[in-house]
Amino acid sequence: QVQLVESGGGLVQAGDSLRLSCAASGLSFSSYTMGWFRQAPGKEREFVAAIWWSGFSTYYADSVKGRFTIARDSAKNTVSLQMNSLKPEDTAVYSCAARAKYYSGHPYTSREYNYWGTGTQVTVSS
Repeated sequence: QVQLVESGGGLVQAGDSLRLSCAASGLSFSSYTMGWFRQAPGKEREFVAAIWWSGFSTYYADSVKGRFTIARDSAKNTVSLQMNSLKPEDTAVYSCAARAKYYSGHPYTSREYNYWGTGTQVTVSS
């Protein structure tokens, strides 16, 4: 019943921008911290960005600070990831995830998230 569906991935050149979107359904959207993770073939999943359930705090991996922006739209039950100045090393499958508000601490650990989307491919060519 709970669904997280990502969209917006694609093939772009270095320096280009993409905006990913995650549509959530079947859960109380405002009760979940929302995060974006990415995983490249042969590598572990890594944290990219998150926005607190309240919407007042955002978190970013050092590798994307200043380039990526996470936001949520409570009216549409969506979370977005605006990605600017893309680099080839950003190439990965990007997944949206939801973590219940009762979890404490920084939202960097993937196993603390309750629900996951299936991901969208982002490929950045040089």
